[in-house]
Amino acid sequence: KGFSSTFTGERRPKGDRIFEALGATDELSSAIGLAGEFSSEKGHTFVGQLHKVQCMLQDVGSNLATPLSSAREAHRKRTCFSEEPVLELEQWIDSYSEQLPPLRAFILPSGGRSSAALHFSRAVCRRAERCVVPLVQAGEADPNVAKYLNRLSDYLFVLARYAAMKEGKEEKIYVKPEP
Repeated sequence: KGFSSTFTGERRPKGDRIFEALGATDELSSAIGLAGEFSSEKGHTFVGQLHKVQCMLQDVGSNLATPLSSAREAHRKRTCFSEEPVLELEQWIDSYSEQLPPLRAFILPSGGRSSAALHFSRAVCRRAERCVVPLVQAGEADPNVAKYLNRLSDYLFVLARYAAMKEGKEEKIYVKPEP
């Protein structure tokens, strides 16, 4: 009948912002799964990190599915989202960034299948973040969820560049078309 339940048992229309954010987060996990499969075929050592990210996205979903306006303390305790995963992403970003050449131009999604799939995941991540931010602003989700998605998009970008470099694939650079 066009309704679904949150973790708190509250019935909301399927078009509710919460379900939009949950869908975008689920799509993000699927995109990362695909990127992980391509990366695994190339023997990338970061595949375990991608799996950990997918697990964290399940926790993101639990937080989103528990609107703070209807959550009891037991719900909040079970689905809280800490800042620790955000800090871990920042460490990963720093680690890979140190190994990359400086960025001197806008990069188009490219650099082989692993890299392109990671770029696609980054774009899906940004959409998920745009869906989550209004929930955080409305006091329905933990601010650390939005921070995590923000840092995750940066991580996926750096990882896409790293994958291209490790595979010896060329990243396509934006060139302004001549009039």
